[in-house]
Amino acid sequence: MNIRERLIHLHHCHGIGWKSIRKIITHDPSLTKMYQWNTAHWQEILSLSSSKIQSFLTDLHSIDIKKEIRQYASNQIECMTIVDEDYPYLLKQIYDPPWVLYLKGRRSLLGETPALGVVGARNPSTYGQEALKFILPPLIKKEYVIISGAAAGIDALSHKICLGEKGKTIGVLGGGHFYIYPKENIPLAIQIMKNGLLISEIPPRRRPEPWMFPMRNRIISGLSQGVFIIEAKQNSGSLITAQYALEHGRDVFALPGNITSELSFGTNLMIQDGAKMVLHAGDIEAEMKK
Repeated sequence: MNIRERLIHLHHCHGIGWKSIRKIITHDPSLTKMYQWNTAHWQEILSLSSSKIQSFLTDLHSIDIKKEIRQYASNQIECMTIVDEDYPYLLKQIYDPPWVLYLKGRRSLLGETPALGVVGARNPSTYGQEALKFILPPLIKKEYVIISGAAAGIDALSHKICLGEKGKTIGVLGGGHFYIYPKENIPLAIQIMKNGLLISEIPPRRRPEPWMFPMRNRIISGLSQGVFIIEAKQNSGSLITAQYALEHGRDVFALPGNITSELSFGTNLMIQDGAKMVLHAGDIEAEMKK
């Protein structure tokens, strides 16, 4: 196995997360010694519970990663690792870039700019939907890559508008490619894979779990030069993406809304805190050109 395959192998093992992989790489940069370490050495390095260590070691010594990669390839799913030359520059700059990404579609879109993340409510108002249909098309015509979470609501509408305009779009999944969530978005996901790019940090055979979605949001922000929030309630997941964008040093844009609407509470608050208010596509364009 080469270092790419060893990193993908490590990424498939249950019981460990991003930080554990970083610790392993720190102790074994070439990922060659780890196959010889005993349980006591692993516990010293990872400081995990015995059950997690055992779960991890079982996978480390049983998964046939070459076979897995071949099966992904038969489904046109590629693996991209942080050591690959075409790993997205912007994503690599964040504190916790994914060690491995799983891709289906136009891989080259990951390196294209300008790139705008678009997120919002799962049950948007008519106003939010109409505003998105008004603001996005001019940007799409100017070759902006539209990045969203392939979820219900604003995410799905962003992808649909982009596909309808024959534009460039990247969908970031919360789970693996074989378990599209929500199920009603499967036809949309297929369209994104055919005409855009569908990616995930989660290995294709893993079902989505709640903790995966906030992690997904950091990728949307990490790939984007700016993030546009359409509608967001007070404790919306979209605000998590906005927070990541601030941490990543990205532009943050927000759609203003009715002060009596709970869907506009989050975006209005963001504008009050310094996010750029968006009334038309030119507001985004002017800021991202700076």
